Amino acid sequence: MRPIETDSNLVFLSPAEYVDSDHPSIRAESARICRGHATAAEKARAIYYAVREHLYRAADFADLESYRASSVLAAGHGYCVAKASLFAALCRAAGLPARLLFADVSNHLATPRIEARMGTNVFAWHGYNEVLVDGRWLKVSPTFNAALCRKLGVAPLEFDGVSDALLQAFDQAGRSFMRYDTMHGVFHDVPARFLAAEMERLYPAACAAIRAGEL
Repeated sequence: MRPIETDSNLVFLSPAEYVDSDHPSIRAESARICRGHATAAEKARAIYYAVREHLYRAADFADLESYRASSVLAAGHGYCVAKASLFAALCRAAGLPARLLFADVSNHLATPRIEARMGTNVFAWHGYNEVLVDGRWLKVSPTFNAALCRKLGVAPLEFDGVSDALLQAFDQAGRSFMRYDTMHGVFHDVPARFLAAEMERLYPAACAAIRAGEL
């Protein structure tokens, strides 16, 4: 018996618990961002910049609501996974298949205070995205807003809608800055409960400081 033929990319158009692309606020914001943009590349680019410019801010990893796209939109800020969730939700609401990817990265763009509390320059389970544009999955990382990049001496990451836009390999002085060390695969939704436990296991001091409002 032949298996039923399906388009596997359709799953990356469907809403999920945290990538809640069917939420009214997400649908409205996606329509607002994409207004006047006709092509998939134009829509993906517009959504990228809208999400990138949400403030980057450390979150209480134990707060599962901080991973939900509609909550990130309402808050106006989030850390990498939260912003990846928002990007995926806005893309799906616009009819663009989008998914989440995770990797451990070293020399992560973070303030010295955050890095000191983490006790390492390796950030585990950094979240970023792929969006399907004209038959190609493009990797994008809408994590760091332009003001933070300028503060830390790194050019803001640009996205043209046709090529990958991953985190910066070098800072503005040409020094090695960002490296993807371990890839954790592709996800339809944020593994929020796992991340809440894993961040506490890996970075207990940083988690405690975030809950105390010190980061």
